[in-house]
Amino acid sequence: MRDRIISFGIVPIRNGRVVVGERIYREVTPSVDPSPESVKVHGLRATDLRGGRPIEEVADVLHRALDGRFVVAWAAEVEAAFLARVFGRRARWWRRRIVDARVLAHSVERAGAGDPRSYTLSAVAERFGVPVHSPHDALDDALTTAQVFLVAASELSSTRPRSARWLLRAGRRRGA
Repeated sequence: MRDRIISFGIVPIRNGRVVVGERIYREVTPSVDPSPESVKVHGLRATDLRGGRPIEEVADVLHRALDGRFVVAWAAEVEAAFLARVFGRRARWWRRRIVDARVLAHSVERAGAGDPRSYTLSAVAERFGVPVHSPHDALDDALTTAQVFLVAASELSSTRPRSARWLLRAGRRRGA
């Protein structure tokens, strides 16, 4: 993977609620310019990131926010690779700490109507009734992912209560 972290957004979930007041957003000056694909997706060019800080200077903020917590992400394998690059360890180690909201959403839809459609965050959020304000903005994606996760977890728990550990395992299943 050539790309680096260019921004990150964190929105904690506590007791089944999104804690927007504790959100964190940082732009990161990458060691290499963002790829054209990254610029197309995120809209952040190297010149836009000049006001950011190098990842080495903001990694402690990210580390403190993640320390001792499960991570909820959309497309967990991508996030695991970025976290491994910043903090070390293998992506596989990070993957064990990440609940993939995309996999949970797929499980909900497969158990329901059966015909899964597009699995972009925006498409799933729309189907789940979750607002999307700025797609591919790190903070908005974190907020949308948190809300999609809560809807999916609620749906999956409607027949019987599910633990965080169960959701973690379920969020790692392939093809679920």
